Amino acid sequence: MKWLSLSLALAAPAQAALRFGCSTVSIQRLDPLVEPGKIPSAHLHQIVGGNGFNATMDPNDGDLAEKATCTTCTFSEDFSNYWTAVMFFRHQNGTYKRVPIVQNDALPQGINGGMTIYYTQQDFFSNGNQRITAFPKGFRMTVGNPTATSRWGQGLKFVCLQNRSTRFPELDDFPTQRCPAGIMTVHHFPACWDGKNLDSPDHQSHMYNTVNGAFVNAGPCPASHPVRMPQVAYETLWDTTQFNNMWPSDGSQPFLLSYDDRRGYGTHADYVFGWEGDSLQRAMDSNCMFNACENGRPLRSQGVAQMNACRVRSSVQEDIDGWLPRLPGM
Repeated sequence: MKWLSLSLALAAPAQAALRFGCSTVSIQRLDPLVEPGKIPSAHLHQIVGGNGFNATMDPNDGDLAEKATCTTCTFSEDFSNYWTAVMFFRHQNGTYKRVPIVQNDALPQGINGGMTIYYTQQDFFSNGNQRITAFPKGFRMTVGNPTATSRWGQGLKFVCLQNRSTRFPELDDFPTQRCPAGIMTVHHFPACWDGKNLDSPDHQSHMYNTVNGAFVNAGPCPASHPVRMPQVAYETLWDTTQFNNMWPSDGSQPFLLSYDDRRGYGTHADYVFGWEGDSLQRAMDSNCMFNACENGRPLRSQGVAQMNACRVRSSVQEDIDGWLPRLPGM
């Protein structure tokens, strides 16, 4: 009986979760999923991850982990790319200024901008008693829709930060008041895969969303998308505080996303898988949580200086800093 209990314990699915920072690898108008090969793309993106990022990123060109030579992420085996639309401030005089991003309080100090990336299983503490399958090579997906004019989808939120650890309440559109520590955008991706397609024409149909917000899973995967994969989420903290004394005299909300979205309903994010070998599967099969997964337990990790040193040269030569007369691409 003792050996049977031990065997069952070993066979039980592991409970693991990753939370890590990625510094900025590039800020430019490229979108290899929605507008592959187009230089420049329609609007500006904030990009983190491996330096294999480029305008095309054709999945037939080979393994992204083999093409990249460095990554801006904590885990040095993660050459994936993660990107979102950039946030801007609109001054009363009609000019625009890019809002910089800052790191989450839970991350090591000194990260150059970047995002907080999560790979959870069912929630922070459970995998729902099932094995979690890592994304295969060539996998990619998006969440959200930049053309949306009303609330669209689950798990796409804004948070008015009281400090850099604030997580609630989650809002469907931009906060309407000055936020003491900035604005956070939150993007939760779907976690149920059809088990066949690495992508789909809309970059979403091969996945099914069971997300119920705030890292709480809403239910089991349906028969059409039976494979449970990691729950990917991005948190991006925008330092809007430097504009708090420039709010319009009429009190209107002055922030917008780079495709001229003043409500935030079109908030969206893109993901291209690029973990080296079986590293992500090893992590999902382990029992490590957050930074306990670093230093070879089971994932290799790197310091902030190495993360910040990895960059991609811009393919688009345009001014994205300073006070601009219009949004880039608009």
